[in-house]
Amino acid sequence: MFRRYKILLVIFSGIISSAYGQSAFEFNGKTVLPGTKEHFTIDISDGDRHTSIPITIFHGKEEGPVLGITAGVHGYEYAPILAGQQLIEAIAPEELRGTVILVQIAGLASFLGRSPYVNPLDGKNLNRSFPGRPNGSVTEKIAYYISGNIIARSDFFLDMHSGDAPEDLMPYTAYYHHDTKLEISKIGRQMATNMGFDHVVVFNTTGKEYMQEESPSLYCSAEAFKRGIPAMDIECGRLGKVEDLSIEKIRIGVMNLLRQLKMMSGRPTLSSTVNIIEERSYINSAETGIFYPSKSAGDQVQKGMALGYLTDFFGRNKKEVYADKDGIILFMLGTPPVSKDETLIVIGVLK
Repeated sequence: MFRRYKILLVIFSGIISSAYGQSAFEFNGKTVLPGTKEHFTIDISDGDRHTSIPITIFHGKEEGPVLGITAGVHGYEYAPILAGQQLIEAIAPEELRGTVILVQIAGLASFLGRSPYVNPLDGKNLNRSFPGRPNGSVTEKIAYYISGNIIARSDFFLDMHSGDAPEDLMPYTAYYHHDTKLEISKIGRQMATNMGFDHVVVFNTTGKEYMQEESPSLYCSAEAFKRGIPAMDIECGRLGKVEDLSIEKIRIGVMNLLRQLKMMSGRPTLSSTVNIIEERSYINSAETGIFYPSKSAGDQVQKGMALGYLTDFFGRNKKEVYADKDGIILFMLGTPPVSKDETLIVIGVLK
């Protein structure tokens, strides 16, 4: 009886695929039919520690590319995670060409444990763990699963982030560039510049050690780019806050991406002005102590302008912080504690 049911299911799947012009999508041992979506919970364990990855597959009626998307690689970055929840309803598989694989929360233990940066189960940063290891710790196993089952199946890739708990951040998109990967770099640029964001940062990986064949890629989207897949990031949201404007901006950006990739009908809503940022200047703390910023992310600054100051734990002024470039503040430490050599501010140099 069970065997007959399986045969009928295969025949039915074939009829549906033929009618829609799209084959069924196989994922984690399950068949996702054209014009449907399915939710999956992937269990991950290193023997001692256990977690899971919630994933949604949107499989369109018509043939098209596969877009891989990750949210929650850092589980305290809430805006992309909540935007992913909205995308469950926003992406209509019956209107989709191709397939979207959406990792709802890559770092679920970090999310549930309200843990900035790292997985509390093993203390590792998932966004420094790619491509992962099949026999590694639980974080390395998450990276390994995403590398082999989402990134490897993608034609285009998007990793969504926001400002973690102490990070004041302005919204921007970013794409990967390498001088030996000009074609996929160009596609990544098109993806990033047509999502409705005003600023686009170039991740220039030429000469970077993590782009060497024998080196780990470390970053989620870098793993995709290293495999020859056009890759980009969204950075939108700040200080681990839940803010409707950031969530909506991410949702709209993803829908814009689907339209520009011709995976959905319609035209993307573009920004009237797109500023390309090819150079970033990092200002690190000269002292351990307390940081008092006088500017915020998104502020334009000039070289020599005061950005804040540092004190010791008795309130004694120890160091003034000044801009070393003209540009716009992409990132600023938004909470008081700071350690020596920690990044205080990142300035995007505007042309």
